[in-house]
Amino acid sequence: MKIYTKTGDKGSTSLLGGTRVSKNHIRIESYGEVDELNSFIGLLRDQDIQEDAKNFLLEVQDRLFTIGSSLASDPGKSKVKIPELSQEDIDLLEKEIDKMNEVLPEMRSFVLPGGHTFVSFCHIARCVCRRAERHVVRLAQNEEVNELVIIYLNRLSDYLFVLSRKIAFDLKAIETPWKPRM
Repeated sequence: MKIYTKTGDKGSTSLLGGTRVSKNHIRIESYGEVDELNSFIGLLRDQDIQEDAKNFLLEVQDRLFTIGSSLASDPGKSKVKIPELSQEDIDLLEKEIDKMNEVLPEMRSFVLPGGHTFVSFCHIARCVCRRAERHVVRLAQNEEVNELVIIYLNRLSDYLFVLSRKIAFDLKAIETPWKPRM
């Protein structure tokens, strides 16, 4: 597989299906954000966190490649078979969130990101996930997008927030509550 093709040297790229679009097309922005998110998840997975969390994050990375494939496809033209996202993928995120919440103290306020480097990596990944979700929502306003992609990204950002709390809990890191000045 050749890494460079020179076909994008003038600012355009091909979707799966062959349609050429500008590299700043919202579809390209959308799957680019998902790719960035996947990289941050990889960074988080490389930290010294619980093995079950690492394994689950590996599964998340696989789903993000599935989402990227979906977003990189031209809905009207692609004949390429791509993996599919399912409701079970979303259910799995929800089960993981519920499992972590069972051991976490109740939240009584917003918490400031930070407290430990691993916790901060979770918050960065959560923010990138929200940005990817916003791009995909904007794409879906004008083009066909599998609705499960938006739901998955929404739930994944929730998962990453709860994971940040779980990692802080496991490491006995301080969660700093936000105390608004009134």
